[in-house]
Amino acid sequence: MFKSGFVTIVGRPNVGKSTLMNHIMGEKLSIVSNKPQTTRNNIQTILTTKDYQIVFVDTPGIHKPKHKLGEYMVNSAKESMKEVDLVIFITNPDEELGRGDKFILETLKNSKAPVFLVLNKVDETTKEKVAMSLAKFSQEFNFKEIIPISALRGKNVDKLVELMVENLPEGPQYYPEDMITDVQEKFVVAELVREKALRTLRDEVPHGIAVDVIQMKQKENGTYHIEVDLICEKDSHKGIIIGKDGQSLRKIGESARYELERFLDSKVNIKIWVKVRKEWRDNQNLLKELGYKKNK
Repeated sequence: MFKSGFVTIVGRPNVGKSTLMNHIMGEKLSIVSNKPQTTRNNIQTILTTKDYQIVFVDTPGIHKPKHKLGEYMVNSAKESMKEVDLVIFITNPDEELGRGDKFILETLKNSKAPVFLVLNKVDETTKEKVAMSLAKFSQEFNFKEIIPISALRGKNVDKLVELMVENLPEGPQYYPEDMITDVQEKFVVAELVREKALRTLRDEVPHGIAVDVIQMKQKENGTYHIEVDLICEKDSHKGIIIGKDGQSLRKIGESARYELERFLDSKVNIKIWVKVRKEWRDNQNLLKELGYKKNK
């Protein structure tokens, strides 16, 4: 009996959705950063064994949008909850339910699929706080399963996957067994560069950046030549991204190259150009060009 299905992971920004998926997959397919709103697209990641295939949909964090990009991200997350076999609602321990979690729970009430509550980062707080959080969430929603985990350390993650499989229907293998993601290499390249920028930069600049892969060629010796535009909203941001004597941009490029060589399993030469596109997050045409397509 082979089981298969689609699982969507939802939650507020920066609660550990991408960290959880990366731990399950053992691959860095969704960028991880300490900045909120890191994930911008629904990334489909595929876990296949001889007994089952789980297609994970990693969504942007649900939050109150402040611009068209924010609207795209929230709509994208809501859309992912439809037509799936299981919803994983991931959150962190807290004494009170915040407005963000309440908003998501309201949205989940329309879900036809079973919903798991996954309480992440339980290793960073007390057992009492974890128990209090679990009790409060249980009063708000009828969850199919409740699992406390540490995505970073892998605590209870195997148990979570086991419960997912139990709740999936019998079904076909949707993707080839050696396929681990449905996104193109260029997308992963752009996301890895963006992660390094997020980690290097600070304040408001990271939220106003995007990465566009202009060129990606593999030479006969196997080396990749990659050129990307790092897009920001203000001239002042461009200066911050480049940094004194180009130090900041050089750091982004070096750390990105290291990750890209691991991902592509080949030597990489990367050039990053910083471009200003004022208010690009509210420019529908630019958003489309950068791959943020409007949900129907």
